Amino acid sequence: MSARRRRGHEPEEEHADERWMASYMDMVTVLMCMFIVLFSMSTVDQAKFDKLRNSLATGFGAIATETVDTASGTVVRTEQKDQDAEAFAAIDMALKEVDRLTALRDQMESALKAVQLDPNVEFQITERGLIVKLVGSQAFFLPDRPELTPRAVQVLDTIAPTLAPAGMEIMVEGHAANGITAYPSTWELSSARSVNVLRHLVDHGDVVPGRIGAVAFGSARQVNDDSTAALMELNRRVDVVVLSDKSEDIRALIPEALNFRAANSAR
Repeated sequence: MSARRRRGHEPEEEHADERWMASYMDMVTVLMCMFIVLFSMSTVDQAKFDKLRNSLATGFGAIATETVDTASGTVVRTEQKDQDAEAFAAIDMALKEVDRLTALRDQMESALKAVQLDPNVEFQITERGLIVKLVGSQAFFLPDRPELTPRAVQVLDTIAPTLAPAGMEIMVEGHAANGITAYPSTWELSSARSVNVLRHLVDHGDVVPGRIGAVAFGSARQVNDDSTAALMELNRRVDVVVLSDKSEDIRALIPEALNFRAANSAR
């Protein structure tokens, strides 16, 4: 058999580097069929698509938007974040103010209990600050008189060591019951009582004069109707108000902060 004949009947060689093409074409065909089926089965919700697009764009800083709500969450505005931070800071400051006022109250109450004078004084924390109520004219003033009784002097001398170093503004508020005869009106009597308390705190309690003031309310702010002698005693009073120096927004949160502290201490 000649060499030419052998070459004529021998099959041509296959190139191994071309075998991948068959597998690749089969894979492309299958993928194309799958996408055609998926596309035919699906419908595009344009509204959801727009929300998703805007959410992604906002998250990557591509566009600015007020707020974008999606199924997975909300993109919060920078201004809202700042407002939330300010709100948390205000609550924290209100809690600290409640702690400061409570500490002052506890110091005065402890000192009064040590000398058995605590039944003559009531304490209240409000948006204004700490109110020290000197209730009952028989304990602090003679009937229809503005002069301090020995008991009133004892009480003021006991609370002054706490008031003076606190460095807070103090307002002394005088009140009176109806039916007086020694003064032209309850205004003059309540004014004289508040001024006498102020003078004693300044002259004998080392309270800075520039941090204390006096005001009279006469019988305009009654706590009852003066129908009995016992009820009249409650209207003959002087309130020493330790004023909070925080802003109005923070002071407005004091009642809520006080309730929060009370709820946690009760647990």
